[in-house]
Amino acid sequence: MNPHTARDWLVMKISTALDYIDSQELALPEFQRGYVWNRSQVRSLMQSLYRNDPVGTLLIWTTEADAEQMRGTDKGSGRVRLLLDGQQRITSLYGIVNGHAPPFFQGNAKSFTNLHFNVDTEIFEFYGPVKMQDDPTWVSVTRIFNDDIDVVVDDIHGGEIDRTRGFTHMKRLNDIQSILNRDIHVDDITGKDRTIDEVVEIFNRINSGGTKLSAGDLTLARICADWPQARENLMQIKSGWSKHGYEFTLDWLLRCVTAVGTNQAKFPGLCDLETDEFVSALGATEKHVDFLLNLVGSRLGLDHDRVLGGRGAFAALCWHVNQSGGYIGDHSEQQRILYWYLHCMMWGRYSGSVESMLQRDLDAFEADGIDGAIEELRKWRGDLTVRSSDFDWSTKGARFYPVLYMLSRTRGSRDLCSGFELKQDLLGKGSDLHVHHIFPKALLYKNGFDRKDVNALANMCFLTAECNLKISDRPPTDYMEESAEHQPGALESQWITTDRDLWETDRFHDFLTDRRERLAKAINDLLDGLYAGHEHFDEEVGTGSSIAIEAPIEDDVSEDVASLLELVIEHELRAPFVDDEVPNPETGEPIATAALNWPDGLQPGLTEPVAYMPSVDGETASALSAAGYRFFTKSEPLVWYLEDLLGIDIDGDQVVGDPDEGHAP
Repeated sequence: MNPHTARDWLVMKISTALDYIDSQELALPEFQRGYVWNRSQVRSLMQSLYRNDPVGTLLIWTTEADAEQMRGTDKGSGRVRLLLDGQQRITSLYGIVNGHAPPFFQGNAKSFTNLHFNVDTEIFEFYGPVKMQDDPTWVSVTRIFNDDIDVVVDDIHGGEIDRTRGFTHMKRLNDIQSILNRDIHVDDITGKDRTIDEVVEIFNRINSGGTKLSAGDLTLARICADWPQARENLMQIKSGWSKHGYEFTLDWLLRCVTAVGTNQAKFPGLCDLETDEFVSALGATEKHVDFLLNLVGSRLGLDHDRVLGGRGAFAALCWHVNQSGGYIGDHSEQQRILYWYLHCMMWGRYSGSVESMLQRDLDAFEADGIDGAIEELRKWRGDLTVRSSDFDWSTKGARFYPVLYMLSRTRGSRDLCSGFELKQDLLGKGSDLHVHHIFPKALLYKNGFDRKDVNALANMCFLTAECNLKISDRPPTDYMEESAEHQPGALESQWITTDRDLWETDRFHDFLTDRRERLAKAINDLLDGLYAGHEHFDEEVGTGSSIAIEAPIEDDVSEDVASLLELVIEHELRAPFVDDEVPNPETGEPIATAALNWPDGLQPGLTEPVAYMPSVDGETASALSAAGYRFFTKSEPLVWYLEDLLGIDIDGDQVVGDPDEGHAP
């Protein structure tokens, strides 16, 4: 048999697989990502094993020990089995049996700790004190695997064992212990001349039903063979930006490193770098990204993740900064860089084929610096003038939402109640910036306007939280008159007309038209100033903590959305985006508008993207699934999903997760 296709089938007991982890004979290849299962999946696995249902096979790569290629072992020689398929299952079982994570673990250990079994109902659930603390029929599964069954049964019955019931309980507990003796089929890839590239290709083929490795993951797998600390260093850098409010993907960071280190757009070029060259390129990229974030934050007010659009342009800009010696101090060139970046952001230059567009920009920068990049932009786009129709967007997921925020932060916009400039360091919780609907949603819906008009970008402005609450759902004819009297010029600073006739609800469409024209003029004036190098910047812009956030609860959202938001706040989960567009990851075009959207998951980096949208047709559902989303059309299943993540009973039904699953026989 060809050694490149040699595969051996064998049978291994689950206990043996877990023992191999402790003896460092079973580990993970470095290219494997972390643990991503949630509690529902862990519970389902145990339920299946208990019922003796099929749970799939394992795929193992048996190779010579090389600590640089694997996690979970420090063996310097001898054979090691690397787990290619089955990480989630084996990790879950190891955690349940031992009460702690295996040595190769990366993820959230709460997903498999404190699992309990009810000896009467034969249900697996995670520990809930209200439900379980005074009920001896709930037994820790970890204890079942590690304690004498007679002792466990005695504790359940308090020393007074009903013979028939005690026998039933003992049998059920023994059935759980016997899971360790269950055979699991293993497909073992053999052959000393296997390369990481071959193994990664096999991994992706067999993992077609799961989350496939991205191009960046494939590249990193090869890099880790020479520099085992690569993944850890990349994650530390990402974590540093995350602490400052910016979330980036691993692929994005590697793309920037690729541009800096190779002058190429495609990842494979990184694999040709020596380790010291990659380390140098990574260090330089981190500094260049820091410089660019400071530049767009301080000059444009784009000071947090939600408004940082056009991030695909950073790779080309990192290369340009690197070629300029790591820093660009010339005021005029800084402004032209911002001019180019804003156009990339507004027109979605990197929303399609990233690699081809990036290579064109790298070539343009190399040929004639920022002027070459601007010229390439003109060839691609044509007229770079912003028109009022470009602000004809709805929802906060639109590309021009950051533009509105930027204008508010940099062009002297003032709070309609206090008159404070929104770029200043505003102190106090009530001074955080909130999105405000100029014409209240409830008022517009009452008068027959549709969702697109209600959520039009031109119907939004930014106010302090205190002012937003003060205005609440008052009509413009009321609060605008008050603002005009007490804060002269504040309305104009927000590009809101002082023509009282346009404050009337029946003139709402005319109001939108007027404001779009004002916003278009404002952004064109800014762009013209940047291109000419004449724009004045206040160095304090972007230095404060005041950022645009969603009001925790909006008065006019539906009752189910309001309830879900309350749950998220109560349990300190990541806040969702409200009325947010879900983009196609390949084209950047919107798939649908989600009532609530968690694009990075409720536990960023550990769970899949989540969306709540009450109305979804079949085509949209397929597109969301292809984009990797877990979406909910009803609030109850979303609450059960939250229960699984948190391990607590939220809805008061005394079941963690889906009650139908929880009470299944």
